[in-house]
Amino acid sequence: MDATTLDPMIGHLVDDRYEVTARVARGGMATVYRATDRRLDRTVAVKVMHAHLAESPDFVARFRREAQAAARLAHPGIVSVHDQGLAGEASYLTMEFVEGPNLRTVLRERGALPLGEALALTGQVLDALACAHRAGLVHRDIKPENVLLTLDGRAKVADFGLARAVTEATAASTGTVLGTVAYLAPEIVTAGRADPRADVYAVGVLLYELVTGRQPFAGEAPIQVAFQHVNGRVPAPSALVPWLPKEVDELVAALTARELDERPEDGGAALALVRRCTHALDGATLARRAGTGRAAAVPAAPQPSPGSSRADAPPSDGHPTTATELHEPNGTIALPIGAIRREEPAPARPARRRRAWPRVLALVLALLLVTGAGALWWFQVGPGATVATPEVVGLEEDAAVARVRDAGLEPVVSRSHHDDVEAGRVISTDPGPGAEVHKDGRVRLSVSLGILMLTVPDVAGLEAAAAAEAVEAEGLPVGSTTEQYHGSVPAGTVISSSPEAAEQVAHDTPIDLVVSAGREPVELPDVTGLARAEAVAALESAGLAAGEVTEEHSDTVPAGAVIAQAPPAGSAQLYRGDSVDLRVSLGPELFAVPDVVGRQVGEARSALAAAGFEVAVEEVLGGFFGTVRAQDPEPGAMLPRGSVITLTVV
Repeated sequence: MDATTLDPMIGHLVDDRYEVTARVARGGMATVYRATDRRLDRTVAVKVMHAHLAESPDFVARFRREAQAAARLAHPGIVSVHDQGLAGEASYLTMEFVEGPNLRTVLRERGALPLGEALALTGQVLDALACAHRAGLVHRDIKPENVLLTLDGRAKVADFGLARAVTEATAASTGTVLGTVAYLAPEIVTAGRADPRADVYAVGVLLYELVTGRQPFAGEAPIQVAFQHVNGRVPAPSALVPWLPKEVDELVAALTARELDERPEDGGAALALVRRCTHALDGATLARRAGTGRAAAVPAAPQPSPGSSRADAPPSDGHPTTATELHEPNGTIALPIGAIRREEPAPARPARRRRAWPRVLALVLALLLVTGAGALWWFQVGPGATVATPEVVGLEEDAAVARVRDAGLEPVVSRSHHDDVEAGRVISTDPGPGAEVHKDGRVRLSVSLGILMLTVPDVAGLEAAAAAEAVEAEGLPVGSTTEQYHGSVPAGTVISSSPEAAEQVAHDTPIDLVVSAGREPVELPDVTGLARAEAVAALESAGLAAGEVTEEHSDTVPAGAVIAQAPPAGSAQLYRGDSVDLRVSLGPELFAVPDVVGRQVGEARSALAAAGFEVAVEEVLGGFFGTVRAQDPEPGAMLPRGSVITLTVV
């Protein structure tokens, strides 16, 4: 029977919100489930910590604090944390569900990746780590299992905060550190401490595995691998893949330097090295991949240490050296802090005394003479001769190189962007000014490329959230977002940015976005009774336009005034630019006065009334004959309906 069918979490409703539908993976610290968020109707990943971790109040407190910190990270290369809480007695995280495999699955299926793809994925991981490092967060467990790939092949780093909470709680309660031994930085093994450089080291190991198909160290027990991290150096990838260029060897060496001060200080500095390496290689080289077959680790010969009792085990120094494997070779192990220490060369055994004192005395004098002469040669001329590193910070590159060479030292120039030091000038030296360096030794000069300039992406027409992601993906910060009414751009869509698209700006320049608030609502004025010109002006002043204008006669509204409007005032919500139809009066309708002269008064009355006129009669001589002899106004006059026609009747 499938193990997932026996998992009691399947079908369970977590916090009355997340319906668990399937188990996705199980690791050394947690089990991941696919679930449906009933409240927001979306698919999420629910990571439930193993029950034994919830027994520690210290872990629960650290877990909540780290989850809150991780939830504040907003970067397209980081798996978003949505929520955290308790599932029964176990703590859980709710995260973005990423459709796609993790990098471990890709390595198992494809083996080593093409060099260009490996460098691109490494850069994406470092870009995400740089965002976390700027926020003061260290991942502590970078490995292929924690790098998820979207369906379009972009890397997203998962489990921010979880590794730190588990590691700190475990170290505080048991004196052990949890981690994936193949990617643990030496300082984590020896002292249990980690800063951004520990993440950089793990990414360097990851890059080695991506380009060679193998991990750099292997052993029968996890502690043997940890011993090699502490006392060895990650070998050059070209030792396995001879065609790999020296730039890749140098990049891996820089990322996995054993000494902390030789490693890039954080993800951003490491990302600059990866980009520089990529730009230095041609397309044909970037397209090549190592023919190592599947990426399963092939055990390398163990690296024995002097004084070890077995060729495959590190020496004992009185501290516990057992490592408990919790899940699988690439999984989480518990390692006692300080169980492995860096080896120091064994002191030389003192020479045995001779009994022939005169001979010994002569030999001692001769040795002193030779030693003195040798010391004089060593410190003045030979390899022991030292010179002070010259002060070159702030100088132009050529002048700085010349000054270092004049001091008898070899300058090694590296370049990186800097916000304050102009291009071509020295940012710093290693060793620093005034430090004593062996004659003919190397002085590393860090030369500024100037402030990093980036191109503002074109985000007009995108939704506000998508526009912010596009800006951040270019490495630029999102500035203020303001809303502005717009007649043709839908609400929530970006109208423009400042600075504008395609402009070259400094990498720390905030990009302000203007987002459409949709069409602007306006109040519809009442223009009935106004003259036509006044009505049109009133509508335009309100942001509206006069639509269709029709004319008709009106007995009550003066000619040229508005009889009615459509829609009427107060009956509908209109927006700027909408039109309002008007009906304009032509004044009263005029009718011709009929000719009733010579008619009998009754007949004349009827004819005028039928034409819509009122009748007034003035009789002459009593109107004896009843005949109309005159009318006023005269026949044919154009008068409005209801006008009075005066008849003179005899």
